[in-house]
Amino acid sequence: MAKDGTGGAAGAGLTYRAAGVDIDAGETLVEEIKPLARATLRKGVLGGIGGFGALFDPKAAGYADPILVATTDGVGTKLKLAIDVGKHDTVGVDLVAMCVNDLVVQGAEPLFFLDYFATGKLSVAQARSVVAGIASGCREAGCALVGGETAEMPGLYAEGDYDLAGFAVGAAERGRLLPAGVAVGDAILGLPSDGVHSNGFSLVRRIVERSGLSLSAPSPFNGRETLGETLGEALLAPTRLYVRSLLALHRAELLKAAAHITGGGLPGNLPRVLPDGVAAALTPGWPVPPVFAWLARAGGVAPAEMARVFNCGIGMAVVVGAADADRAMAVLREAGEAPVPIGEVVRGDGPASVRMTLPDGWPGG
Repeated sequence: MAKDGTGGAAGAGLTYRAAGVDIDAGETLVEEIKPLARATLRKGVLGGIGGFGALFDPKAAGYADPILVATTDGVGTKLKLAIDVGKHDTVGVDLVAMCVNDLVVQGAEPLFFLDYFATGKLSVAQARSVVAGIASGCREAGCALVGGETAEMPGLYAEGDYDLAGFAVGAAERGRLLPAGVAVGDAILGLPSDGVHSNGFSLVRRIVERSGLSLSAPSPFNGRETLGETLGEALLAPTRLYVRSLLALHRAELLKAAAHITGGGLPGNLPRVLPDGVAAALTPGWPVPPVFAWLARAGGVAPAEMARVFNCGIGMAVVVGAADADRAMAVLREAGEAPVPIGEVVRGDGPASVRMTLPDGWPGG
């Protein structure tokens, strides 16, 4: 039989679909997500999904002399949990939150968002569920989903696996960036988390394995079981979005600094927004979601390790003037938060640091 130049049978030409990439599925996905993206549109967006690039006019969004702020992040191995559970909408919210929460702590309003979705074989239903979560997060954060990329790469990912990356751009008027004016004596307030959020899931997954519980088992966390959630569903509770509440505090001219509490916990993140020569003296006593006590107990994780891996109940820490603390608490409550005092800024030596004595009963203790 005659052969072609690649060693295949003559006339038996290959197609992109035979190689594992379905262009038609990709085009179907684009059409299905266009309504999701349109629902996130805001002032400043020029054009829509489908072009080679997205256009945004900061002046049309109300800015006179803006400084642009950009962030990027992913969801980490929480994606593996979502794949194993078969629930994909909440990780889209996580993706947005991990990016825009980092924007707002710099005093910036999120303006627009782009995503990157990569997989071995495109499932339109799976990808649409992810993008629906992304669109939901964008609506809550007040930013527009202006575009993204879907990459189908057979041979690079196992069947059913996918990866996500997000990119957010925001703006602040010149002179309004944070942190600014942090001083000894300032009050530190904590905004509660909704659980593990999106960090430490390599450890979380090992703890689940060690516990012997199935992801489909009823949630062992006090309070979660009454919601009828499985262990997997409870662990997939998405990262909380703090954009609207922090912007309200900033616009009230009360916010000096804020730290998104992600990997590294309070000790690793709060110093990033403090000047040298001070320390954050924290007094643990805030409500800690039951998931953390379960993780510590089931994994035998020490208190100090819990504190530097997980948020342990505080998803965002904010710094305000001591005299402004009561007013700041009122603004945050009006925005739907339940703020709690967690410490103060004190004099320190050298680089900024966190001082925190973990009390008896702290997760892992």
